[in-house]
Amino acid sequence: MISTALEKSRQVQMPSVIYGTSSLGNLYVELPFEDKLEIIGECVRHAHGIAVFDSAGKYGAGLSLESIGRGLRQLNVDPSKVLISNKLGWYRVPLETEEPTFEPGVWKGLRHDAEQRIGYDGILACFHQGNELLGEYAAQLVSVHDPDEYLAQARDAADEKRRYQDILDAYRALSELKTQGKVLAVGIGSKNWRVIQRIAQDVALDWVMIANSLTLHDHPADLLEFIAELSAANIAVINSAVFNGGFLVGSDYYNYQLVDKECEKGKALYAWRDAFWAICKRFSIQPAEACFAFGFGIEGIKAVALNTSKAEKVKMNVAMATAEIPQAFWDAMVLEGLLPS
Repeated sequence: MISTALEKSRQVQMPSVIYGTSSLGNLYVELPFEDKLEIIGECVRHAHGIAVFDSAGKYGAGLSLESIGRGLRQLNVDPSKVLISNKLGWYRVPLETEEPTFEPGVWKGLRHDAEQRIGYDGILACFHQGNELLGEYAAQLVSVHDPDEYLAQARDAADEKRRYQDILDAYRALSELKTQGKVLAVGIGSKNWRVIQRIAQDVALDWVMIANSLTLHDHPADLLEFIAELSAANIAVINSAVFNGGFLVGSDYYNYQLVDKECEKGKALYAWRDAFWAICKRFSIQPAEACFAFGFGIEGIKAVALNTSKAEKVKMNVAMATAEIPQAFWDAMVLEGLLPS
């Protein structure tokens, strides 16, 4: 279950796999709607009980949300069979430049731009706009999107303090939405888990999404301790980006940054991956399966968020939740120094 609030509200069994939807917002590639419709259809078809979509106003300046709502309507999916998470903080605005200003070069074929709005009024504006884009499939899980990046933009200590207050004000608005029964649960998603740790001391959270921080390649001990604390407090943890932005399964981008193969750090990353792939081949295991199993097998993790731009991969992604990895594989990873003993 994702949270106590969710259990009481709907008695929903949270599936092991949550569907990330940045590809529906044209991340890196402009997908035709027909492809997006097929992806959404496969997600619903292979969901165990309920299809959970993780989206955000930042994904394609609302295009992901718009695609989800349009696709679900076209497929005539019962709203009660769908749960949508909307990470809030980016508001769609007219596109007045050649390409979007919020992340140039990342999103393709957009017809809108987005501006950041974090604070009490700003987060409510994002929430209502998101629901307009979704139609009858209103978001029931809400959070502030990438508060770590918002804080990192601070010019000085005074600006950082103001920005942190903006985040607290945004969560005050989300808490009111929950009290009013307009959403089921309030959470947080961040690439910097230390920011989650800080905010969790000041905000009552139902769920936490850890991104790029808890993977087979990178899993700091103090983060594992924090997840145990969250679990003890009945705060569910969703693990996201378990492939380090795709690098562990073949991409040249580690956590969305192009790896320089010539520098020492880059050479070390590729050497680690080569050794990892060799062990996978020896045991006839797909690298993605091993990454999922590690990221999902940590105590306190309730679900893993996976994203794909190909409909045929949805079924395989869901199947990873039940793939069996022999202990001998993990022993080999330890023996070759790829995992701590």
